[in-house]
Amino acid sequence: MLGIITNLTPCLRFALGAAALVALQIVVLCWLGQPWIADSGRVLFWAGDPLSPDTSQQISDWYSFSHIIHGFAFYGLLHLATPRLPVMTRLLISIGLEVAWEITENLPMVIEHYRQQALAVGYVGDRMLNSLMDTVMMVLGFLFARRAPVWITVALAIVFELFTGYMIRDGLILNIIGFAWTPEFISEWQSGGRALTH
Repeated sequence: MLGIITNLTPCLRFALGAAALVALQIVVLCWLGQPWIADSGRVLFWAGDPLSPDTSQQISDWYSFSHIIHGFAFYGLLHLATPRLPVMTRLLISIGLEVAWEITENLPMVIEHYRQQALAVGYVGDRMLNSLMDTVMMVLGFLFARRAPVWITVALAIVFELFTGYMIRDGLILNIIGFAWTPEFISEWQSGGRALTH
């Protein structure tokens, strides 16, 4: 069996590895009870109202920008840490990291922890469609970072963070900080509007 795998072309090995990781994401999210689509039964390309229950349930939303930044970060870190690895191997590692992120944020205890934050009171986890598209967004971010000059990638990440911070009072950095510890002044600023669903 191992001989068969090693004789496959790099592209086919990558495709099989990526398919296996996405299949793992689907199986675990199904096991965790996450439905495929939004509770409303609608499938939308963009959930633009951050206060809508469609947030984290549709193809894309304001948090899609965070997952693109994941791709930027994974590319940059793996480029520095493992420069000799083929880029497809680094992308496969990145997909594995993203799948782990998606599974982790949909664990019941993590969902409950998110719900303690000002902006995630009604958060129920990601619908399968949204979670899979978050992984796609990460891949797009990775591929962009591979081709673009470093300064453009860094500038775009900052723009995404500032833009989402302005629009919905949240973003990747605030999300990470809020998961570990939310300073009172940030919580008060975020709760200046109605609570988001995440």
